[in-house]
Amino acid sequence: MATDGFGGRLLVASPSLRDPNFERTVILLLEHGEGALGVVLNRPSDTAIDEPLPHWRLQAAEPSVVFVGGPVGEAAICLAHSSRSEPADGWQQLFGDLGTLDVARDPDDVGVPIDGLRVFAGYAGWGAGQLEEEIAAGAWFVLDAEPEDAFSPDPTGLWRRVLRRQRGMLSTVANFPADLSVN
Repeated sequence: MATDGFGGRLLVASPSLRDPNFERTVILLLEHGEGALGVVLNRPSDTAIDEPLPHWRLQAAEPSVVFVGGPVGEAAICLAHSSRSEPADGWQQLFGDLGTLDVARDPDDVGVPIDGLRVFAGYAGWGAGQLEEEIAAGAWFVLDAEPEDAFSPDPTGLWRRVLRRQRGMLSTVANFPADLSVN
């Protein structure tokens, strides 16, 4: 996968983004070039990982559920941590120790040790120039990812945590109320 442009960075929804698919989301961009592709990191579902993938449950990061990766597609994307960076059957490094994993394989058939994984149903996608237009309109903050973001044990609090760790005025956005009428 290409990591051009913003690949490997986070898209954090600004409070002005009211689309229910993306409101208060944190997206890890996996590809950015002619278009962009990422997964929403902070939308856990109620589906336990054992339901669709019982043979991978021991490697699943907590909470061990399937995540809603975005509104596009029916495909599943699996992100995994591995201490090995070279490609292997079923494993493709993206950046750092993070890569994609083919969960159709048995854990014993993957050629690298897996230190944690997360499965995303669907993904977020943008056509050429679309993401750049949304960023210019103020819908997204483009921020550096930290290694633990993709496997946060408290994914529902990720939006606030990512914003709080920013410098300057941007950190105050974390306190923006979800509903201005209760302010």
